[in-house]
Amino acid sequence: MEVMVRSGARRPSSVELVGQCLARAADPAGEGARTFISTYTATAPAVAAAIDALRTLGHAVAPLAGMPVSIKDLLDVEGEVTRAGSRALDDAAPASADAPVVRRLKGAGAVLVGRTNMTPFAYSLVGLNEQFDTPANPWDRSRIPGGSSSGAAVSVADGMAVAAVGSDTVGSIRVPAALCGVVGLKPTQRRVPLAGSIPLSTSLDTIGPLARTVEDCARVLAVLAAEDRPARRRQDVMGARLVVPTGACLDGLDRDVARAFERALRLLARQGAMVIERQVATLRQVQEADIIRVIQGAEAFAWHAGLLERRSEHYDPRIRARIEAGRRIEAAAYVAALGRRAALMAAFDAELANADALVLPTVPTIAPTFVEAREQEDAVRTRLLRNVAPFSLLDCCVLSLPIHESGSAPVGLSVVGRRGDDWLLLDLAAAIEAALDFTEGD
Repeated sequence: MEVMVRSGARRPSSVELVGQCLARAADPAGEGARTFISTYTATAPAVAAAIDALRTLGHAVAPLAGMPVSIKDLLDVEGEVTRAGSRALDDAAPASADAPVVRRLKGAGAVLVGRTNMTPFAYSLVGLNEQFDTPANPWDRSRIPGGSSSGAAVSVADGMAVAAVGSDTVGSIRVPAALCGVVGLKPTQRRVPLAGSIPLSTSLDTIGPLARTVEDCARVLAVLAAEDRPARRRQDVMGARLVVPTGACLDGLDRDVARAFERALRLLARQGAMVIERQVATLRQVQEADIIRVIQGAEAFAWHAGLLERRSEHYDPRIRARIEAGRRIEAAAYVAALGRRAALMAAFDAELANADALVLPTVPTIAPTFVEAREQEDAVRTRLLRNVAPFSLLDCCVLSLPIHESGSAPVGLSVVGRRGDDWLLLDLAAAIEAALDFTEGD
């Protein structure tokens, strides 16, 4: 389902778009019951009708007017209980106010269609949720969607929303985007406010959009960040300096991933991009360190300690074990990890100074099966983490976009920019997206 409309074509009304999304969510043969914790079947059509009425009367409409958008279940909506995909918060008080990002979406005319399912408390990239069930991968229903923004990615890929808002701590937007075949953006962390969301790791958490196109992600980011979108400064990939980091990021790629990645690099080079393979020393240091586990573990336990005492039996056992491991992290180790992180961020900024972006496979594998994920969750989770987690520690802006051929297993390409260069990254990602549509002679 596209928001962009071809020149001369009739623009679908908001009521039509929202109706299509809600119908797909309600289809008993589809994934709606597993994708959404709740749907706004009463309010969404009413909001859509109001937006259409304003258009009919000739009123100026807001930036996202009429766009059906889903929101991850860890964001506060006034009057609703925020569960973060877990029964442990069933007895929590309803939110007293909308999270800032929810308020901004509403103010920009987005039509909220529902709260999306997720890994409980966002603590796994695999996407499994045994309490609210797990939405199946849109490409192959025997496979996982990835997480923790599992419902967000499926809602977009299956046409139940035009865009989604998810969160990303160590890859929770990018992994499901890659496995489900949509675009997902992890902005520079402080660009989008975290207030009104249930945290996993306050040092690493980021809120960002998923959509079918880079353009729609850019439109949503402008609203989430409350920024005016600058004019595009790049129209194509000619002369773009794209660094492919050698080493662990390229080890052991699935055949489908390797083939799609090599094809993407070939097409980009053919259209004038400078594709440079080289070792990125800072990236190797991050991959070899234990900083992410220390920071994430300590901060997760700090938030959950009281809730665990009160509602421990209502936690998913696997998630509870990960959180409780944070109890053993010493304060000195946590402080040292934060200091080491700052040094690595500065070093990486210097290494990336002469490049426009890094490019690499978002994850080294296509979506694993549910059987594999349930039987070997830790191994699957480790594999999914490998190419995404380092860039969360380094606080890069990163966008994953699909690079697989139609009908093939979804494969994502990560385009990694420097801290704060989110709009430059989006310009480049849009140019890459357009370049990879060029298939003549491939």
